[in-house]
Amino acid sequence: MALIKNILGRIFALWAMLVFTATLFIIIIPVCLTFLIKEPAGTEVYRRITKIWMQVFLTLSGCFLSVKGKQNFAKGKTYVVVCNHNSLMDVPLTTPFVPGANKTIGKKSFKKIPVFGWVYIRGSILVDRSSDESRRRSFEEMKRTLQHGLHMVIYPEGTRNRTTDPLKSFFDGAFKLAVDSKKEIIPAIIFNTRRVLPPGKPFFFWPHRLHMHFLPPIPVENITAKELKEKVFKTMWDYYLQNSKKF
Repeated sequence: MALIKNILGRIFALWAMLVFTATLFIIIIPVCLTFLIKEPAGTEVYRRITKIWMQVFLTLSGCFLSVKGKQNFAKGKTYVVVCNHNSLMDVPLTTPFVPGANKTIGKKSFKKIPVFGWVYIRGSILVDRSSDESRRRSFEEMKRTLQHGLHMVIYPEGTRNRTTDPLKSFFDGAFKLAVDSKKEIIPAIIFNTRRVLPPGKPFFFWPHRLHMHFLPPIPVENITAKELKEKVFKTMWDYYLQNSKKF
């Protein structure tokens, strides 16, 4: 049975790669044209294009997505959205399906990927984690992004969670950003992306229903970044444990 699943997983991976690549070439010109649109409208147009792209890709690859909690985003407000990170499959879900224009903090190395790198750059603030100067510049750019009316989407675990725990420990950046900018945090939990693209299993793809839940905003008044980090971590940990077995 395991052998059959491994063979099918490779076949599904080939199909998903072909669908992703073919649809990428269809949307690349519209995405590049959004660089010409004034912000925040340009990023919102980009988000809508990528949302259609991902809806097509997810449907054709058998990974139907259910999104819950969009009502937690109040009209006219911007938030720091923090999301768990279990798989590379998380990346194509966050920017398109967060309600409203947003930017994601992303790895600088991804911009080197041919064609996809242009799409990635358009929706991201890039950071070289090995450089203190790069981290400082990206932090200031994130603050400007929030001031310009865009949400900031951050994976506070930093890298993919390869443990059996619901979450890895969080870095401080997202919470310092929220406190400094006086922007509420919306926790986001993604379920089942690890089933689709398991870490440590190259060229394997397994269709599965995905779920993305946005939780109620967490205020940042009268709280330190450390206290906020602990509160958000517990909120996300508890929610994941209470809901992961439902899907």
